[in-house]
Amino acid sequence: MDERLTYAIGDIHGRLDLLMDLLSQIITHANGRSCKLVFLGDYIDRGPDSAGVLALVRRFQQHWPESVICLKGNHEAMLLEVVTEPAVTSWWLGNGGDTTLASFGVSHPGDLPADVLSWIAGLPTLYEDEHRYFVHAGRHPDLRLSEQDDQTKLWIRGEFLLVDYNFGKHVVHGHMPSETGCPEVRPYRTNLDTGAVFSSPLTAGVFADERGPAVAFLRSPDG
Repeated sequence: MDERLTYAIGDIHGRLDLLMDLLSQIITHANGRSCKLVFLGDYIDRGPDSAGVLALVRRFQQHWPESVICLKGNHEAMLLEVVTEPAVTSWWLGNGGDTTLASFGVSHPGDLPADVLSWIAGLPTLYEDEHRYFVHAGRHPDLRLSEQDDQTKLWIRGEFLLVDYNFGKHVVHGHMPSETGCPEVRPYRTNLDTGAVFSSPLTAGVFADERGPAVAFLRSPDG
């Protein structure tokens, strides 16, 4: 029996063109095998087509609800915050939110489609399988899993990135664009944010049932 594969996709940030290419590669690579697809969040902001990315990701999830896992990223969290706290809108706009509004053809976060905002609000911040934790930003090495709040899972950097800590399972994350434009593979974690919105490829890690780290990587053309 073929082993089940899991494909995890790093930060997309509105690059629908790169996402479409990468999904085509994943379909070819899976070659009809049973698989899971995990999106690590940050679908929106900075790139030119956040609306298109959200529409495509949601379509995949609706078509294969048991096989497609969509996680929340810190940029989705920022958007939800400005919808309820308009005073911080300039903070989000300065982090690429202006391109998200433009892609939807609206001028204010509150004018975004209600179904889109509802979908984003319902996204989880962690997915776990037998061998791995999938999360947008990471985990705090000093806290048990039950103690990790959404702020940590969406935003953590230094405490997580600067140490090689064994969490018991391999951690697959994004959030911090790699300096080389390539996935960063460490003993206990893999960073799949390869800076697609900064003219680098969009990357998917390929994970097998019996191993923690990726067994392969698929990459879109340079952004």
